Amino acid sequence: MTTNLETLPAADKKTAGAGKPNNRKPRVRESRGTLAFSRAQRGKSLMKHGILILAGALMIYPLLWMVVSSLRPNEMIFREPGLWLNSLEMSNYTSGWSALTHPFGHYMLNSAIVVIGSILGNLVSCSMAAYAFARLQFTGKKLFFGIMLLTIMLPFHVVIVPQYILFSQIGWVNTFWPLLVPKLLATDAFFVFLMVQFIRGIPRELDEAARIDGAGHPRIFLRVILPLMVPALATTTIFTFIWTWNDFFGALIYLTDPDMFTVPVALRAFVDSQSATSWGSLFAMSIVSLLPVFLVFLFGQRFLIKGIATTGIK
Repeated sequence: MTTNLETLPAADKKTAGAGKPNNRKPRVRESRGTLAFSRAQRGKSLMKHGILILAGALMIYPLLWMVVSSLRPNEMIFREPGLWLNSLEMSNYTSGWSALTHPFGHYMLNSAIVVIGSILGNLVSCSMAAYAFARLQFTGKKLFFGIMLLTIMLPFHVVIVPQYILFSQIGWVNTFWPLLVPKLLATDAFFVFLMVQFIRGIPRELDEAARIDGAGHPRIFLRVILPLMVPALATTTIFTFIWTWNDFFGALIYLTDPDMFTVPVALRAFVDSQSATSWGSLFAMSIVSLLPVFLVFLFGQRFLIKGIATTGIK
């Protein structure tokens, strides 16, 4: 039996391709829609960046003006509000460095002593207090923690009078002790809270494993918790440096001897030291005093962001 294959109708090309969808037009429409969407997104992105650049320029303009003014002659500082320099007056830096009783480096050294002592005090005392609130169990823990948080909302000016009376009776006025001793007593509640939140994020299984090995609370704190707190400790260091270096009110209250002046008080003395204020020298030394803060923030911002992001503060 033979089959006549020739009698079978040949498949029509149009009929054979009828079942396949034609995706060309939707693809063209989709690509056009995507292109229009990407253009709209690009326009919004450019607008946002333009607004951010404009806002950044407005915020940084006073700093740029101060830098430019430190390089101008004293009589031309307030006559030319722009940022264009016609001549460089580098003598403002040399005259400002030696305009006061001591070279300006002497006051920067005083500020460095206060800053280093404050950093060490906050790191030691605040980390120990935070470990106690986060890991230990004792009577009145929640009450003391709440009182500690309330001190964050208490202005510094409220306690400055009783503190001054206390330190004056002890004989610590015109010394660095009133600026350093409170740091050793964990008085900065913000850093205590910051470290408590960080320690609470550390698994307790690490503590239990160390306790099985015979470790007590001091060893657990030093060998287990403290090495894991590096981001929080770095954040505390950076904030303490910036706040202490720029502290004017506390140093003005306790330090009245020019030999003990820190940088902010020394800059204020620039205005009082001469009958006619040398604004060029003042601006020049202001730029010099800003350099340590700028460098610390520049090289420490990675640790600052990491420390805040990992403490559970939202």
